[in-house]
Amino acid sequence: MADAPTRSALIQRFSRLGLNLTIAGLSIAYVTGMGVFSAFTILSSDLPDLDRLWDTQRPPSVQIIDRQGREITVRGARALDPLPITDVPFHVRQAFIATEDRRFYAHAGLDPYSLSRAMYRNLQARAYVEGGSTLTQQLTKNVFLTREQTLKRKMQEAMLAIWLERRFSKTEILRLYLSRVYFGGGAYGLEAASDLYFGRPATELTLSEAAMLAGLLKAPSALHPVSNPTGAADRMGVVLTSMDRQELLADGVLEAALTSPVRVKRSTSDDPYEYFLDWIWPTVDPFIRDEGEDLVVQVSLDLTIQNAAHEAVTRRLDPSLGANQAAVVTLDDTGAVLSLIGGRSYAESQFNRATQAKRQPGSSFKPVVYLAAFRAGLSPWSERMDAPVTIDGWSPENFSETYRGPIRLEDALALSINTVTAALADEIGLPQVVTAAETLGVPDLDPFPSLALGAQGVSVLDMAGLYRVFSSNGERRPPYGLLSVSTATGRPLYDHQPSDVSVVMTDEELRLMNRLLTRVVDRGTGRAARIEGQDIAGKTGTTNDHRDAWFVGYSPGVTTAVWVGDDNNARMGRVTGGSIPARIFHDTMNAALAGRPRVRLPIADEPDFGRQQREFLSFLEQLDTSTTRINEPIPGRGTDQIPTSNQSPAPVQVPASIQLSIPASVNGDRG
Repeated sequence: MADAPTRSALIQRFSRLGLNLTIAGLSIAYVTGMGVFSAFTILSSDLPDLDRLWDTQRPPSVQIIDRQGREITVRGARALDPLPITDVPFHVRQAFIATEDRRFYAHAGLDPYSLSRAMYRNLQARAYVEGGSTLTQQLTKNVFLTREQTLKRKMQEAMLAIWLERRFSKTEILRLYLSRVYFGGGAYGLEAASDLYFGRPATELTLSEAAMLAGLLKAPSALHPVSNPTGAADRMGVVLTSMDRQELLADGVLEAALTSPVRVKRSTSDDPYEYFLDWIWPTVDPFIRDEGEDLVVQVSLDLTIQNAAHEAVTRRLDPSLGANQAAVVTLDDTGAVLSLIGGRSYAESQFNRATQAKRQPGSSFKPVVYLAAFRAGLSPWSERMDAPVTIDGWSPENFSETYRGPIRLEDALALSINTVTAALADEIGLPQVVTAAETLGVPDLDPFPSLALGAQGVSVLDMAGLYRVFSSNGERRPPYGLLSVSTATGRPLYDHQPSDVSVVMTDEELRLMNRLLTRVVDRGTGRAARIEGQDIAGKTGTTNDHRDAWFVGYSPGVTTAVWVGDDNNARMGRVTGGSIPARIFHDTMNAALAGRPRVRLPIADEPDFGRQQREFLSFLEQLDTSTTRINEPIPGRGTDQIPTSNQSPAPVQVPASIQLSIPASVNGDRG
């Protein structure tokens, strides 16, 4: 048995162990310290100059050019001198803190509670639905950092937020935030946003207006109160409700604020392209916010066509008939918007009737029914009865209040006969009509009987896209307005990439539809839309009591949709789709097709048997007319004056194409 270690030996052993542990601990601490120091060095190596916090930089400007490179306008971003925070009303400050960082006064730049809550909710939703950034972190993003989503940038953001909190008071941080945050529309800072949207300083903002501005910060482009008034109003309600739940509002204040009207500042510009710029601006806005440089934005608009559409609206509208407003959209075969008119005057109303309004298209929707009928096996030469019809208690009437009896489908559409279209939709099934509309790019319609006559609201842009399929070989593409974005120095930021093409019509369906819709223009209700030397197809639309009037039509590769009516849905005089809308269409398309060689639309020919049958029936009608005339009195001679045999009318010439197909019984028994 080994001797037990002596006390001195044990002391020596533990001393060596302690020394080793101490050395190991110091080594770990050294390595850890060096790691932290290295990480800090790496993160700090490219931190921006913190003196930028006080810079007053000129906001970027945006030059807009059309598809030909012609300048449309220059829009400059705006930043006004910030107000002292004590001058900002208390309810305005509370709106932003309650929305963006309710624990602003409790944290030191980072808020673990908010980060944990955001992480939990994102995991629940399996998507990014909430962020945990504090107001201080947002300030660092707005002033110092890019918007790239990397771990390094997030760590730098946290470092800067802590630095700001140690360097400045909460009041100073809030003032800096409200003077630098981007509100959309080119407005940087609360004062610029208040002037842009409401036309007055931030010191005069109401609670509702403050809530709307605070709500914009979630998505300045998507919630713009001009391009998306409904979205902006809904978000305002969310902000006010949140303030109430945080007990920041006295009793009854929430209800008063929700019902208080918010009047967005009316633009003084009356340039015809403003509606178009409002439509594309949510796509441009992020580049302004992210880049901070002067930009050049090329859009799909063609100034020549845009100006022609604007002049046509100005010249053709007739307020004496109640035709107070109009909207126009022109698309090319790729879906590019060549013209967009959202109303008679942008200065009077910024509401975009081309993209935001949903109006009943009336008979301009009927081609969808006929396409569904062709897919069910019918043809333009199929006959149906024009007679009174009742479907589920609904009894549509014809515009003329008359009925023609048996009629071919191509004639029924050319004359815009309601009874035939309604009965046709009922025959083939309304779900098939809804499906046909979806394939053409108009979804979410309900299979009600009145759908066949265009009783469900759609936008002018939707109708232009629907007819564009007919003009572009059955190809469906989404409309677009932005071609490219680059910095003023030429650095590319965005280039439009052609979308995937969906071919939704067969060649035969296309030829059949072109046959029907060219007849509408050539000999039907759309004759005012004809353009000399061009193939034009289209359809008129007029709703009950003349509340909406449409003409939507196309030539190969170019489509234009026109709506005329009144914002209050008031009844117009006898304004039909074949009158003012067809003339606006004519003027706009005349400019769009100027200088283009004529391209023929592919049109289905009538089958030989059908043409021969029609010529034969016409021949019989002529025979009947000739026989009647033989027995009619000769004017001025009395009833007894009957022509003698040598006074018989000239024989009717039988068409050559019929000669071999006339039954023997007609020509007599030659046996």
